[in-house]
Amino acid sequence: MTASVPGPRRASVAQSSLPGADQVLKDFLPHTEDLLHTQERLQGLLSAVMSLAENLSLEAVLDRVVTSACQLVGARYGALGVIGPDDALTHFVTVGMEEDQARRVGEIPKGRGVLGHLIRDPRRIRLSDLNEHPQASRFPEHHPEMRTFLGVPVRVRGVAFGNLYLTEKEGGEHFTAEDEELAVALAAAAGVAIENARLFEDATRRQRWLEAGMDVSERLMGNPTAEAAGLDLIAEGALEQSESAVAMIAFPDPGGRVLRCGTAVGDSHLVKGHAIAADSTPIAHLLTTGESVLCRAPDLWEGAAAEELGPVLVAALGHKGTHAGILILARPFGAPGYGQVDVEMNEVYCSRAALALELAHAHLMREQQIVFSDRDRIARDLHDLVIQRIFAAGLSVQSLRRHTTDPVAQQRINSITGELDETIRGLRDTIYALGDNGGRERLSSRIVRAVQDGTWQAGTTPELQMRGPVDGIPEPVAGHLLAVLSEGLSNALRHSGALHITITVSVRGGQVKLLIEDDGKGFRNPGRTSGLSNMQHRAAAVGGTFVPVSAPGHGTRLSWTVPLPR
Repeated sequence: MTASVPGPRRASVAQSSLPGADQVLKDFLPHTEDLLHTQERLQGLLSAVMSLAENLSLEAVLDRVVTSACQLVGARYGALGVIGPDDALTHFVTVGMEEDQARRVGEIPKGRGVLGHLIRDPRRIRLSDLNEHPQASRFPEHHPEMRTFLGVPVRVRGVAFGNLYLTEKEGGEHFTAEDEELAVALAAAAGVAIENARLFEDATRRQRWLEAGMDVSERLMGNPTAEAAGLDLIAEGALEQSESAVAMIAFPDPGGRVLRCGTAVGDSHLVKGHAIAADSTPIAHLLTTGESVLCRAPDLWEGAAAEELGPVLVAALGHKGTHAGILILARPFGAPGYGQVDVEMNEVYCSRAALALELAHAHLMREQQIVFSDRDRIARDLHDLVIQRIFAAGLSVQSLRRHTTDPVAQQRINSITGELDETIRGLRDTIYALGDNGGRERLSSRIVRAVQDGTWQAGTTPELQMRGPVDGIPEPVAGHLLAVLSEGLSNALRHSGALHITITVSVRGGQVKLLIEDDGKGFRNPGRTSGLSNMQHRAAAVGGTFVPVSAPGHGTRLSWTVPLPR
């Protein structure tokens, strides 16, 4: 038998298999670079997706989406357009364009051309030359030239949130099918990140609205006497939380035909002095249903307000039918409209603020009722005790006449009895002022409240004096008196720089006289005379006179005198 020799046979097998392995390696090596490139791009996609979760701010997420997409597919320019109502672009986040160049290009696109085509038909699109598309439109002036184009929709919960636009692939190359797939994958991940950012932003806005409502309520309850200032607090809180340019609180006039401005903050010069027709569609709908209304500035105003303001939110300040007022918020022209969260939370804010106003008013009325009860008791005591005793003392002094014939003593007795009679008349005027006023708020209380409301933030407290039967002043003199008091006090606080202000309201000799004096800087020729003219007109309307006296460095004295009706 011949013995076998296994070693050489194994070697020959190995040698015979080498040519096949070499061939496999030769076939594989040309693809290794492609595999590494694919792995690198997938790693880039993963990094881009992970980066979307780094920030929960919606603006930051949108910017991150565009930046990551440009890096992923090698695009020089990128943009993400957010689709709003009526298929209009509400946001347009760009990457790759310098700020100066973007500023020269101007406002965001209107959604025409290829951009509009992608909005109307949200399907991916890849072009070698953007200008050759049938719906291509000319670029605006100063816009960079763009040819290669890749656009994919960004969907949130199955609804097109916006579109991702990528242009000018680096190296002058065209976007590939692989670029398209990567952009689609990134857009899908972006939809989830955008939804999370929107939910976070909505939750944050809701919390801020609730905190603003609580803050306004606490401040109103902490100072229930400042009802007029409370309207300013409500308007300022809504202005800040809604990111508006103007916040205005208006009230229907007695005829119900127009809305008059109660207060306005922000760019208030745009809306102050402009009445709003109550039968305009937004206001009529609000007054009928109590539901908030979204509209545009030209629906409510004309002139500068209609040109400079854009989206408007109109809401009832309180519940339907309370006539507590109407809160009107407006953003600048071109700004995004109010979202559903702003509409819902503004209603909550208005309800809370209106309730706080009502509670503050009820608290004020309760305090006034206590004061009125004390006044009634004091009036009874004055009438039943003090006047009777003074009258008895006067009779006793008069009885001394028969015990003396001295002319000096007789004159002295007459003087004392005259003073006692004058004291009794003054006490009777006081009793009348303290007595029942038919359930209405007394004019003296309204005067005190007007002074408190006008000075609660001024840092100075005027000296207030009331003489005579002030509460007996009838309408319309009382209304004119309060208006002149508020105007004169406001002028003294804002323009005079006075340290001391004295206000005197007196009724004597069939006349009511309002005197406002301050030790401020005074004036010779005031720059604006609308306030003084208004006081003059109010005096003339009820047959009175108005005399302003002032000199630089010597303060100001405003004298407003009106006869009382007989």
